[in-house]
Amino acid sequence: MKVKKVPIRTCVVSREARPKEELIRIVRDKEKNISIDLIGKAPGRGAYLTLDREIILKAKKTKILDKKLEANIPDSIYEELLGLIK
Repeated sequence: MKVKKVPIRTCVVSREARPKEELIRIVRDKEKNISIDLIGKAPGRGAYLTLDREIILKAKKTKILDKKLEANIPDSIYEELLGLIK
């Protein structure tokens, strides 16, 4: 039986490589709309974050998502990310 390969992605804040399903993807489409991609397959430029309160707050403070996605990230996206933490 063939073993399925697990895709690995890197968190833009911690620079830690993890399986794709452990990270959350933030995506910017062609119209520069920013959204949270829960499925991981939305079209557009994406950046991955570890779903951790400290990581999200550090991303907001350093504006690393703004740089990676080349767009202004609204505070509502960070609030939504914090709401996704269990």
